[in-house]
Amino acid sequence: MTPIIPIANEQPWSSGQRTTLRLLAGLMIPASARHGVPGADDEIIFNDILNTLAPQAGRVSEMLRDLDAFAGQPFATLSAAQQDSFAQTFRKHRSPGLMAAVSATVQCYYRDDRVMHSLGMEARPPFPGGFEVEQGDWSLLDPVRRRSPLYRDAP
Repeated sequence: MTPIIPIANEQPWSSGQRTTLRLLAGLMIPASARHGVPGADDEIIFNDILNTLAPQAGRVSEMLRDLDAFAGQPFATLSAAQQDSFAQTFRKHRSPGLMAAVSATVQCYYRDDRVMHSLGMEARPPFPGGFEVEQGDWSLLDPVRRRSPLYRDAP
């Protein structure tokens, strides 16, 4: 029998769960016309969030079920004001799935080129080009250099 190889872009969440995640991302970081930046619910940023969260699908799915149960109905069916209110209250539970979603949302948002440009930063990874780092006082490392090793040599 031939093994089933999953499609790399296949998402572990249902359409309803993706809708709820997208709503949460938009609540976390809304779009700003003033600064000319999209919200975290922007299609490009949101797809990055989904891909980043895929390894933690179990935690995130559990959090989404808990959110729906907390709201007493599917979160996506609530009014915008109710979604905001429930999300504010739900975040106090600090579930691992919610913390993962918050972390992924922030990471993906701030690696988007449009956001980087709005902050006056060059849209590129920090390496290999690197950034200029102001030189400090290297003598502060002298006590570390003088201490004995924290390891033992391998035989």
